[in-house]
Amino acid sequence: MSGITEIKHRIAGIRDTKKITNAMYLIASTKVRKAKNDLDRTRPYFSAMQKEIAGLFRAEEDLESVYFYPADGKPRSSSGVSGILVVTADKGLAGAYNQNVIKRAHRLIKEHPDAKLFVVGAYGRQYFLNHGVPFERDFDYTAQNPTHHRAREICDILLDRYTAGELDEILVIYTDFGGGRAEKVYESRLLPLDRGDFVSEGEHHAEFEYEPSVSALLEKVVHSYVSGFVYSALVDSYCCEQNARMVAMLGADKNAEEILSELSLEFNRVRQAAITQEITEVTSGARSMKRKGAKQ
Repeated sequence: MSGITEIKHRIAGIRDTKKITNAMYLIASTKVRKAKNDLDRTRPYFSAMQKEIAGLFRAEEDLESVYFYPADGKPRSSSGVSGILVVTADKGLAGAYNQNVIKRAHRLIKEHPDAKLFVVGAYGRQYFLNHGVPFERDFDYTAQNPTHHRAREICDILLDRYTAGELDEILVIYTDFGGGRAEKVYESRLLPLDRGDFVSEGEHHAEFEYEPSVSALLEKVVHSYVSGFVYSALVDSYCCEQNARMVAMLGADKNAEEILSELSLEFNRVRQAAITQEITEVTSGARSMKRKGAKQ
């Protein structure tokens, strides 16, 4: 009977675990829908920002900015140090989501050995800490529930380092949602920007007079554009994290069902064997007593 008791305990434990994974699946699915709505609302913002920047370059063709590659293509003088913004999750149980981001980060670190890491998400910070990879310790931001305010704070820190000449460029590693079917880790150059991405031939913009100046307005617009990009990367990654957790929990539920099915068969087999053994023992005892009675 000890075998039956052990199987019962295993079945009860797996059923309890299945309740947890199912609850995590439902929570993740709710968060995905909310985050996806936030992500969809950011796309018109980027389109509007790109048009505004294009209009500024049209108003002043020889416009120069520290946030853009020079018109002649020559790099600006700087420290030669790259800043890498890595967006991970705060928790695990999300399939290969965190591992894929960290793998891409390691690849980029090899290309930029002097790079400074700015890590969003407790999982990534703990990983780099355990593996002796230096990162900015005071850059302590959560990956949960991205907000515009948090994105602006991150943007301010990165832009201050960039404009001070401490960073030559800023790169971002994040996971693109891609509709939930083709999630992919991307590395994008946040700064400096390429003016060719904003100005295309054949575009027409109304003529405006800009106050106090085109360059001053460009700095403000670029700041909004960069913070919007960071916010989009945070929301995109958050969508991918929750979607990956949904898939992982769905797989866990499926595996639990298969294990429960196998344990149920094993339980029935062991119970049947125990019943058969008891019947055999009772029958053998009855026969033994019958023989003793016949001899008397």
